[in-house]
Amino acid sequence: MNTIFDLKQGNTPVLLSLPHVGTHIPEPLRGQYVTRALAVEDTDWHLSELYAFAQDLGVSIITPRVSRYVIDLNRPPDNTPMYPGAANTELCPTRFFTGDALYQAEASPDPEAVSARRNTYWQPYHTALTQELARIKAQHGFALLWDGHSIRSRLSWLFEGQLPDLNLGTANGASCDPTLRAELSAVLQRQQDYTHAVDGRFKGGYITRHYGQPAVQVHAVQLEMCQRTYMHEHAPYAYDARKAIEVQAVLQELFAVLLQWRPTI
Repeated sequence: MNTIFDLKQGNTPVLLSLPHVGTHIPEPLRGQYVTRALAVEDTDWHLSELYAFAQDLGVSIITPRVSRYVIDLNRPPDNTPMYPGAANTELCPTRFFTGDALYQAEASPDPEAVSARRNTYWQPYHTALTQELARIKAQHGFALLWDGHSIRSRLSWLFEGQLPDLNLGTANGASCDPTLRAELSAVLQRQQDYTHAVDGRFKGGYITRHYGQPAVQVHAVQLEMCQRTYMHEHAPYAYDARKAIEVQAVLQELFAVLLQWRPTI
């Protein structure tokens, strides 16, 4: 068993990445964090359950085991800020989404520790992502990457006011074919139950921007969901099955687009 990530290979052109569902903080690191951090509150809770339908559709799925508090798999390896001028979390985050310190005084990882975490956790995940996209492209002639995320709907340190329920990101159209972006956007526009945005505050993180290369037939999109659409946003972060079923209907329609879409080659 791989101790860094889980990969389930499917038989369609679609790969689902859920880079922030991990909750594990290795024992040697736990004493460096403030006690509050050990509850890993900024996890993308329950997304594996919410997206469980994808495996039945033949979608490949990759998920990590380690918490984003150890290393953020959706940040560049050189720690370049994803959103210049806005609050950003780092490759090895030092703050909660509330802006409070994650680590005990003077216990934040130094450059050597960051490098070690990158080699141990970040690189294997991205090597697997790269290889799986290559496998899919070799089999189908193109690959589609869906990067799934969720977040609390109000976090003043990161954004003003309340975030739209469903936030589709395509790096302002650079990470996927424009026809795919248009078809996915149309799904969000047709439904009436959830507010939505396309390339708003969340345009896609490193995974979307790095792997989305439509010129070579690898197309990537990110969906950042408000957790209130399928769970309770505060501890103990309970899954709400009734809400989940309702938003899954929209997710399934989005995935129907992915599975039916073909590039013009």
